[in-house]
Amino acid sequence: MRSRKTVMRRFYGVVSIVSVMLLPACATLTNAPNVPIQLSFSGGETGTCTLINKRGEWRVGVPSRVELRRSDDSLSYDCQTDNGKKAFGYIESGVDSVKSVTSFIYIDLGVTDAVTDMHRTYPEKFVIQAK
Repeated sequence: MRSRKTVMRRFYGVVSIVSVMLLPACATLTNAPNVPIQLSFSGGETGTCTLINKRGEWRVGVPSRVELRRSDDSLSYDCQTDNGKKAFGYIESGVDSVKSVTSFIYIDLGVTDAVTDMHRTYPEKFVIQAK
C-alpha cells in the first residue's frame, strides 16, 4: 500500500498539470471586437443611418449587414429613408450569457472582457421604425 505522502504528491502533480493546461484557455474566451447587425426599415424602404456608440461612429446604408464595435453602452441611430422619413433611437447592448458562464468556469471572471467590452453584444437583427 502506498504511503499517504506519495498519494498526496501525485495528487498535487496532477492538479498542477491540469492547472497549467487550463491557464492558456482563458485567452481563447475573448470574443471578436466587432459584432454583426442586420438593419432594415419597417416598410422595406432604403436609406442611410448614422450609428454611434462610445467605441465609434458609422454611416451605413439600410438595408444592410454591418460590423460594429462591441460596447457596453447603447448604439444610437439617426436615420433617414430615401423618401424623407426620419427615425432615431437606440439599440441596447446585452451581455453574452454563454461567455459569462464560460468565464466563470475558467475563473477569469470576465476581467479581460470587462475592460474591452468584449462580453457585450447587440441583437443580430434590428428593424428601424421610420415615420
